[in-house]
Amino acid sequence: MTTAAPERKPLSDVEETPPSTLLKLMIVVFIVIPLMAVIAAIPVAWQGWLSWTDVVIFLVFYVLSAGGITVGFHRYFTHGSFKTNRTVKILLALTGSLAVEGSIGQWVADHRRHHAFSDEANDPHSPWRFGRTPWALTKGLWWAHAGWLFSDQQSSIERWAPDLAADNDLRRITRSFMWLVLASLLMPAVIGGLVTWSWQGAITAFFWAGLVRVALVHHVTWSINSICHVFGKRPFNSRDNSTNVNWLAIPSLGESWHNLHHADPTCARHGVLRGQIDASARAIRWLEQTRLAYDVRWPKPLRLAGKLVDPEKSHKIRGYKKALAAKTAADAAKVAK
Repeated sequence: MTTAAPERKPLSDVEETPPSTLLKLMIVVFIVIPLMAVIAAIPVAWQGWLSWTDVVIFLVFYVLSAGGITVGFHRYFTHGSFKTNRTVKILLALTGSLAVEGSIGQWVADHRRHHAFSDEANDPHSPWRFGRTPWALTKGLWWAHAGWLFSDQQSSIERWAPDLAADNDLRRITRSFMWLVLASLLMPAVIGGLVTWSWQGAITAFFWAGLVRVALVHHVTWSINSICHVFGKRPFNSRDNSTNVNWLAIPSLGESWHNLHHADPTCARHGVLRGQIDASARAIRWLEQTRLAYDVRWPKPLRLAGKLVDPEKSHKIRGYKKALAAKTAADAAKVAK
């Protein structure tokens, strides 16, 4: 699967096609309805319409859909951080579609374009597009979080994700996106109804594990575009303003170690410093251990050390001491010969 980002082009050469009115309407529906559910969540929970069954179903669907985005749409399809077989490829495309963040081709096209022009004029969702004054940044944060979804220019799948456009399996999944949206919202209701054997169980599962879960996955994903390009720490040198945000690490399944990701985009692990939790990298490791993933692009500690802003903190990189000792021993062996 080809994952190399297209070469940089002047603004006039990368203009994208405008989205249809129907697509804009769908985006409004996908954003507003789950968001309204989040607003209603507290009073609904206060009235007792939240059970442990709802919590369990919510967590299962959250991990499936968010993991489908982080492991599938992002690290596998967009950046080729590992290789896998056809069955796992299809499962990753299906679970990522359950997040209701658009078709797989459009998601990948947008993200590859983001990396090609990160925090520059052609970046589809840079928070710095309006300037650096407080008011400009306020507008930019909204734009990067959700405003860009209503842009008059849509990233071209044929230009930015031709490998996905040529994949028969992924084309079928893209054509089935609306059915997957319905499945993402209705499956929790069916499971909740069957487990509790009641209409109330179906309704509350639909609310919490359907609407609220989709909204939370959306806003966590969008926070990587907005918050993780403005606030946080930048331990690695990158050509943009990407940052690491600790408190987003768990809900984002490791995506908020965003500074490293932009410093080394194809790396399968984003949380490369000690203590940085990266659930998506752990999932890829499990796939590798079960031989369902191979050619995984794990971080190279010595290479990452060269990207640190403060080289004296190299010891904080996972596996750095072991890699340095191995290199030292290898160099000594060469000298001895």
